[in-house]
Amino acid sequence: MHMVIIKKFVIPIIIVLGVGIPGVLSGLYPPANSAMTGAIPPIYSSNESIRFAVIGDYGHSGQSESDVATLVKGWEPDFIVTTGDNNYPDGSELTIYKNIGQYYFEFIGMHSGSYGNSARQNRFFPALGNHDWHSITCSTSPCRGAYFGYFSLPGNERYYDFIWGPVHFYILDSDLREPNGNSPESAQGLWLKDQLKNSISPWNVVVTHHPPFSSGKHGSKDYMQWPYKEWGANVVLAGHDHTYERISVDGFPYIVNGAGGKSLYDFKSQIPGSLVRFNQDYGAMLV
Repeated sequence: MHMVIIKKFVIPIIIVLGVGIPGVLSGLYPPANSAMTGAIPPIYSSNESIRFAVIGDYGHSGQSESDVATLVKGWEPDFIVTTGDNNYPDGSELTIYKNIGQYYFEFIGMHSGSYGNSARQNRFFPALGNHDWHSITCSTSPCRGAYFGYFSLPGNERYYDFIWGPVHFYILDSDLREPNGNSPESAQGLWLKDQLKNSISPWNVVVTHHPPFSSGKHGSKDYMQWPYKEWGANVVLAGHDHTYERISVDGFPYIVNGAGGKSLYDFKSQIPGSLVRFNQDYGAMLV
């Protein structure tokens, strides 16, 4: 058993709009990687024991994000994974330094800005959220947007995988604007199936913005209910609903982690399999 820490309490788990100006300007932003996601993921560390934080729906400058960032950095994690919505409200270059770099510049590789020096090695691995997509265009190949100019990520940068110690991470793009699709039979779905099949890591963690299952405001997204367990994953982490929730579906764990700083949502009707729900304060996960 490992521990997941949510601000002031501990939960045990088994881990073993209108587009507007940002959309118009997105064609001027740097492009994403043109390389297709490869069969061999980058390996960032071979340490047998790792410690990482997970934040979601956090990218809104203010006291709440600052408090969560202080909490996370106090844990001294090896790296940070996000479940999306990194830069409110529209993923713009005008807000990306204030909403992300101000709080997490020490983890972001190839970062440049007024808040501090970047990390020598990238230690920040975001998933795309719907608000990030507001300033992205894929009308030309590769896609362009402030997100791609700011982060330096593997693969095509929209969905990608990497290995850190004993854990293989798979960061998905669950937004419906993803040009390679969001179904299990899509190019992205087949990529995940193939990567999981070929994984030799003890643990395989899938990260997506839109939750396959959730009791929150937005609720479950059935189009993201892929056969993760059958394919070989061990857990799915998601955001979008600004809550914390742990759900078990056929013995497989799904976690909603979207209370990173923007706002907090009420829960709707409790879905089958919901084990733990919390929406009384902002927080993050330590794994």
